[in-house]
Amino acid sequence: MKLFTLEHSKTAYQADVVFYGVAVALLATLLLLDAPPAHWMRLSACVLIGAAAWTAMEYGAHRFVLHGLPPFSRWHAAHHERPSALICAPTVVSAALIGGLVFLPAWGLFGLWPAAALTQGVLVGYLFYTVTHHAIHHWRARRPWLRERKRWHALHHRRGEWPACYGVTTSFWDHVFGSAQTKKSSGFTTDPSHRTTL
Repeated sequence: MKLFTLEHSKTAYQADVVFYGVAVALLATLLLLDAPPAHWMRLSACVLIGAAAWTAMEYGAHRFVLHGLPPFSRWHAAHHERPSALICAPTVVSAALIGGLVFLPAWGLFGLWPAAALTQGVLVGYLFYTVTHHAIHHWRARRPWLRERKRWHALHHRRGEWPACYGVTTSFWDHVFGSAQTKKSSGFTTDPSHRTTL
């Protein structure tokens, strides 16, 4: 299993989800068992802030890094060309970024336990994003929420209409920053068998 490949084998792709699932479970256990009980409310707030911050990080990374900063934009273009391929950030890269850009600065600024709680929120957000993005491209949408996420992401993937709909788990930041696709597009489908629209 290669550590730095963009296109993953099925095993490596599934291992990424397992890695983050285990990380979320272990960090939650650590916070519940070892964090000072007197700080429970503060740490719970940090988890919620981390999860909310993830949505902004997801939007910013997708819009400004994956669609604007070489070589990341070239790598992300491969996903747009082959949306059903198992292309994602290598686990070692995403883990290093979360550790280096979230946990370490938060530890330096706020201390160990708030940093761990904030990181827990970001990890939950990242895991939710990973599963949601996979579901958008590979699952049938039986629930209205997933149908809407598939519709939204399909608008993002439409050829010639890229600067729009960058949010995967939420459209909130697209509306805030004016990158929402507000017009109804004709010929749109969320049927996973029509891969050219996703």
